[in-house]
Parts: sequence; structure tokens; C-alpha cells
Amino acid sequence: MHRISNYVYARDELLGWDIPTKRLPNPYHDFPYMVLEGVLSPSECRAITEAALADREAVAAELRGRALDTAIRKTDIHTLSPEHLAIYEHRFAAVRREIEEFFALSLGKGTDVQVLGYEKGSFYVRHADDSSELRDAEGNTVGFRPVAPERKLTTVLFTTSYTPHPSDPDHFSGGELLFNYLCDEHDNTITLRPEAGDMVVFLSNPYFSHEVLPVREGYRLSLVQWHNAF
Repeated sequence: MHRISNYVYARDELLGWDIPTKRLPNPYHDFPYMVLEGVLSPSECRAITEAALADREAVAAELRGRALDTAIRKTDIHTLSPEHLAIYEHRFAAVRREIEEFFALSLGKGTDVQVLGYEKGSFYVRHADDSSELRDAEGNTVGFRPVAPERKLTTVLFTTSYTPHPSDPDHFSGGELLFNYLCDEHDNTITLRPEAGDMVVFLSNPYFSHEVLPVREGYRLSLVQWHNAF
């Protein structure tokens, strides 16, 4: 393991791979990602979640540049209403400067916001947001090929909360956000269980490859956006 922040390490295999888009934040941060709490209020989270649950026109999320493969990703994409999009943009503007200062960059154009719903059994296997993994004949990872270099920063804003035993549509179990190549000093893989209203922010490159573990119960909803940066 090699330390990349005060409390987080990266697994050593990353050092031997070609990662053209490698970038890391200031190593003196406690963590190499941000968790911004309370970006949305509870009532705003509830309204956005209710709209997604009532959406009858959701479509299954496809893979970037590939056909739908439910062995890799099982997620629904919903449409964000103009009213809720305005709320999102207002809340994002309020934290934009803090994000830029943390990562020492200036944000450019962002993608459209994706509203991603995960019902029971939904998941997304390991992936990097800006690159595809390159594998040898035995299936071992040997490097990464950039496929979306305009994605420099990823933001994930949750409207539902993790809990071990969900009893309503505002909570889910399973569905953790796991960073595959990041760990703590005891070699425990970094796994996040954010609350509704929290925004998780991380660089989109392969150091921050991640997966969404299968949802066991309840409903996981997040608003995801990718941003160019300079």
C-alpha cells in the first residue's frame, strides 16, 4: 500500500499499471475524496425520491459505448424535473468553490445530471469513470485506456440513506459505494454509506475505480454528474 492522504492508502498494483489520466489530490488531506453533508434538505430529498418512484418512463442504464449488459450494470435512469434540476443546480453552485479548492482545479462544463435508481438486486460492478480497464489473456488488469477524458471529477448526490434494516422508501441496505483500490491502514477497502442529502466527490480516474454493491432491500437513488476541469 502507498499513502495518498492522511488516512487512505492506494493498493500497490496501481503503481505497475499504465494510468494516463492519473491525478491525486493534496496528500495532506485526511481523505482523497469529499463527503459534503446536507447539500439537499430532507424535504428536497423526499420530493426527488417520490418523483423517481412515480416515474413510469425510466429506462435501463446502458454501458458507455456498449449495449446493455445486466451482468455488469443493473440500474434505472430517471428524468429530473425542471423544478428539481433548478434545486440541484442551486445547491451545487453553493458548494462549487469548496470542491475546486479541495481538488485544486477549476470546474468546467458538466454533463447532464443522471438520476440513478437502484432497486433490490441492482448493482454496478467495478469501473473507472474516465477509462476502460485493459486485461490480458488471463483476464488480469494490465492498464487503462481513457475513453472519456473530459470526465475529471465525479459528483454523487444521494436522496436516500443507507441503513442495515430499511423500512421505508427513503432507506436501503446494501448498495454501498466501494472504492476498489483504496484502503485504510489495516487494508480494509474504503466503503461509503452516505446519508440522504450527502454529496460524495472524487476524481474520475482509475485510482478511484469503484462499484455499487448489490442493493439488498429498499431503494437507492443518487444524482450523478461528471465534470471537466482545468
